[in-house]
Amino acid sequence: MDESESPAGLRARLVDVGVDLVTREGAQALTLREIARRAGVSHGAPRRYFPTHLELLSAIARRGFTELAARTTTPGATVGDPRARLARLARTYLEYALENPGMYELMFRHDLLESGHPGLRDTSLPLFGVLVELVGQVRPDADARAVAGALWAQLHGIAQLWTWGSLQLATGADFTALVHTALDAHLGPEGER
Repeated sequence: MDESESPAGLRARLVDVGVDLVTREGAQALTLREIARRAGVSHGAPRRYFPTHLELLSAIARRGFTELAARTTTPGATVGDPRARLARLARTYLEYALENPGMYELMFRHDLLESGHPGLRDTSLPLFGVLVELVGQVRPDADARAVAGALWAQLHGIAQLWTWGSLQLATGADFTALVHTALDAHLGPEGER
């Protein structure tokens, strides 16, 4: 790789390499030096396009949010009652987390990201907005943002504990049962509303 490549091309290449690296080796592998090495550029080259390490990590995480959003907006994602749509959204979220543990970790490690950066916020907040909207439709009596936040935290915990093998060991429950239990806990039992 030659550093005379167009700035947009090299910037995209650095993000592509970072996405591949986080997918294969996890968030802890995302050093500027390693990304530059794998991109075939000098270790200082990334700084020309990403003034801080956090900005490069944020660009990589943005790719993860974009992919997750694409999965949640497939045909059929907006079909059905709000509860069924929430169940699909929850399953899609958890499936993404389990299939992409390194990217998933990076996406939600706002201590590692420029979370106030408009590009990252533009890709991360809409998904939470969909969750809030659906919760509001199912639970019009509740503070939809608070319930959505609690549900999201529970889904995140399920993803993390499942990845570590803890939930399977402790509960013997399958993935689908845990999703339904989480939804029942925050929305009330299905058919009750």
